[in-house]
Amino acid sequence: MPSNTPSGAAAAASCPRLSLSTASSPNWAGLFALMLASFATTANETVPAGLLPQLAAGLGVSEAWAGQLVTLCALGAGLGAVPLATGLRHWPRRRVLVLALGGFFLCNAITALSTHFLLTLAARLVVGAAAGLAWSVIAPYARRLAPPAQQGRALAVAMLGLPLALALGVPLAAWLGQLVGWRWVFGGLSGLALLLAVWLLAAVPDAVDTVDAGRQSRPASASQAPRPRLGQVLALPGVRPVLAVVLLWVLAHYTLYTYIAPFLAAAGQADRLGAVLSTFGLCTLAGLWLVGWLVDRHLRGLVLASLGLFAGIAAAYGAWGTSWPVIAAGAALWGLSFSGAPTLLQTALGDAAGEHESVAQSMLVTVFNLAFAGSGVLGGALLATVGATALPWMPVALAAAAWGTAFLARRHGFRGGRR
Repeated sequence: MPSNTPSGAAAAASCPRLSLSTASSPNWAGLFALMLASFATTANETVPAGLLPQLAAGLGVSEAWAGQLVTLCALGAGLGAVPLATGLRHWPRRRVLVLALGGFFLCNAITALSTHFLLTLAARLVVGAAAGLAWSVIAPYARRLAPPAQQGRALAVAMLGLPLALALGVPLAAWLGQLVGWRWVFGGLSGLALLLAVWLLAAVPDAVDTVDAGRQSRPASASQAPRPRLGQVLALPGVRPVLAVVLLWVLAHYTLYTYIAPFLAAAGQADRLGAVLSTFGLCTLAGLWLVGWLVDRHLRGLVLASLGLFAGIAAAYGAWGTSWPVIAAGAALWGLSFSGAPTLLQTALGDAAGEHESVAQSMLVTVFNLAFAGSGVLGGALLATVGATALPWMPVALAAAAWGTAFLARRHGFRGGRR
C-alpha cells in the first residue's frame, strides 16, 4: 500500500485507482471484465461436474472418486475465503483478483497435464481457495466501479457471468470434453484466466477499499491503527441477518436443486430433467436482468418476493409434484426467484458492512459454500428417510425462516426504499 512518502505518491500515480468520490458513471468496460471473472470463477467450480466420466477414465479412478474433485474445490473455497481475504484486505482490489486468476491459470495448467490423482486433487483444492478469494473481491470491486446510486446495477452486471457459466459454460465444456478431451478443457480455462488477468492489468482501473483510501490520507501513525477483527465485522448491525438469510436460502435452494433428478424420477417425469434444467437456466438470465434494473430501488421488496415465491414453488412441488404443468411453471419461476440472490445478498451485505465490505464478503463466500455442502448432506438424508416426493417440504420451511429473518431486519440488513 502506498505511503505518504514521495515514492508512495509516485507509485499511486503510476497505478490509478477509482474511488467512489470521483466516479460519475459506471465503468462498463471494467464491469464487463468482472462479468468474465465471475464466469471464469463459476466455470472453475462447476466444469468438473460435467466431465466426471472422462476424468475418471483419464486418472484411473472411479467416478465417485472423480467427484471429489468438485468436493475439494468447494472445500477450498469455504476454508480459504476468510483467511485469504482478511490477509490481503490492504491490497488494491485489482491486484487481489489478478492473484486469484493466477491461481486459476497455474492449477488448471497442472490439472491439464497431471497424470496423478492426488496431485490433481491438490490442484483443485487450490483452485477452490482462489475461487473463494475471487468471490470475496468481485462484489466490492464492482461496487467501486460505479457511483453509490448505481452500485446494485453494477453488481448485477458483474454477476451475470454466474448464470451464463451454469447455462452455457458447463454444457459447452461437457461437449468439448467429449470432442477434444478433458485436458484441453482445463487448458482452455487456464488460458482464459491468463488473458483475463492481462486485460485487468492493461485496461481496468484499480479500486481500493474506502477504509484503505482514507488511511492513505492520514498521518503514518494513524494509518497503523489495527483493523477490526472478524468478530467486530460480524457484530456490525445488519451483517448477521444477511448471513443468516444466505445460509437458509442457499440451503433451501440446493437441497431441492441438487436432488431434482430423483425427485422428478419419483414423480414419473425423469425424461424431462433436461427441460427443467434448461428452463431454470434461461429464466435465471431474465431474472438477473430484472434484479439489476430494480435492486437499487427495491432491494428489500425483491428479497422478500423472491423468498416467498421460492417457498410457494417448493410447496407446489410437494403438493402437486406429479403434474408436468406445475413442474414446468415452477422451474421457470424458480429460475426467476433465485437468479438475483447473489446480487441481492451481496448488495445488502456490502451496505451493512460499509468500509469493511471485503471481509464481510469473504464471510458470505464461506457461509455460501458451507450451506452448499450441507445441502448435499441434508438432501441425501431426506432422500434416504422420507423419500424423494417429500423432499420439497424442507426447502419450504427453510425459505420461510429466511423470509422471516429478512422481514425482521428492516432497520439493518434489508432496509426499504432507495439505496
